[in-house]
Amino acid sequence: MEELVVTIVNYLMTGPEYQTFCKCEKCRKDIIALSLNTLPNHYVTTAEGRERIIEQLNTTENRKWINKRIISAIHVVGKYPQHQ
Repeated sequence: MEELVVTIVNYLMTGPEYQTFCKCEKCRKDIIALSLNTLPNHYVTTAEGRERIIEQLNTTENRKWINKRIISAIHVVGKYPQHQ
């Protein structure tokens, strides 16, 4: 899940929708952490397990669900940044 969230956050933060949001490393890490805290854990120990989980998560419905949580985290961190 972490790999997927990091990839999506990096992609979304470069898009035009989020130009006004802070893109510093602290905010980016806060967005990732907040997103991961609202998503279920998927621990694996093998490359096969990793591929299986990615296949399970890589559906249109799951991507929309994950994106909603990430977008929510972007707005929360944007409203309450943890830096000066």
